[in-house]
Amino acid sequence: MQIKQYRTQFIQALLPVYDTGEAESFFYLILEDKKHLKRIDLALQPDLVFSKAEIADWNAILEQLKLEIPVQYLLGKTHFYGLEFEVNKNVLIPRPETEELVDWIVESQKSEIRSEKLRILDIGTGSGCIAISLAKNIPNAEVFAIDVSEKALATAQKNAENNQVNVTFIHKNILGTEDLGQQFDIIVSNPPYVRNLEKDEIRKNVLDHEPHLALFVEDDQALIFYRKIAELARQNLSPDGQLFFEINQYLGKEMIALLEKMNFRNIELRKDIYENDRMTRCRVL
Repeated sequence: MQIKQYRTQFIQALLPVYDTGEAESFFYLILEDKKHLKRIDLALQPDLVFSKAEIADWNAILEQLKLEIPVQYLLGKTHFYGLEFEVNKNVLIPRPETEELVDWIVESQKSEIRSEKLRILDIGTGSGCIAISLAKNIPNAEVFAIDVSEKALATAQKNAENNQVNVTFIHKNILGTEDLGQQFDIIVSNPPYVRNLEKDEIRKNVLDHEPHLALFVEDDQALIFYRKIAELARQNLSPDGQLFFEINQYLGKEMIALLEKMNFRNIELRKDIYENDRMTRCRVL
C-alpha cells in the first residue's frame, strides 16, 4: 500500500478521538521514528509504500492511539528544548510551557559573569528534562535534581547519559525535607499543581496514562509544594539566588501573594505561549 493512502486511513481512524491536526501530527511523528521520513520526503516521493509487515506494525500502534495512550509513550521518547528524552509511564511527558521556563533560566544567565560553578537544583525532576536541558545549555553549571520516585530517577539518569551531561540525582521526598544540606544559586521546580477540581479539564490521554503523583494536589492544598520549596529556598539559596516555578495557570495571584508573604523580592509572573499565567521568578532578600 502507498504510504499516502495509509496516511488517509490512519487519520480517518483517529478522528473520533482526535482532531485532524493531532492525528496528522501523530502520523508524521511515527513516520519519522519508524522510517526516518519527514513530511517533505512523502511529498517528494508520493509512490513510497509500506510492506505488509509495516502495515501490521502501524495498525497495532493505531489501536493503542485509539485508546488514547500518548504517542510519546508508544514511541518511548520525545523532544524537549532541542534534546531527545526517553519517556515512559513513570514520568510526565515534557510540555512546551516547561521549555519556556527553561529558556527563561538560560536567558537569565547569559549576562551573568562568574568564575565559580553555578549551582542549580531541580525539584521534582521526573524525566530530568529541566535539569538536563540546563546542564546542556548553561556553561559552568553544576546541576542537582530531586524526585520522590526511584523509577523516575532511573529514567532521568538514562536521559542524562544519553544527552552526555552530568547531573547529580537524589532520591528524596521534598515534603519531608527540613534542609537541603547545601547552597544553590538557582532552585527551579515544576511540582504537582493540578487540583482535583480541575480533573474534568484534563484530557483522557493524560488522566488515564500519565503519573498522578506528578500531576495532582488536593483542592485545599493547592500550593503545598510551592510553600515547602519556598521555605527551603529561604534557607538554601545563596545571596541574591533565584527561585523559579512553573505554576497552575489559575493561581498566579495566589502564588505572588505567597512569595510576598515569605519576603521574596523582585517577584515576576510570566505568561506562557497560550497567554496563561505559567511561571514565576523571585530572589531572596
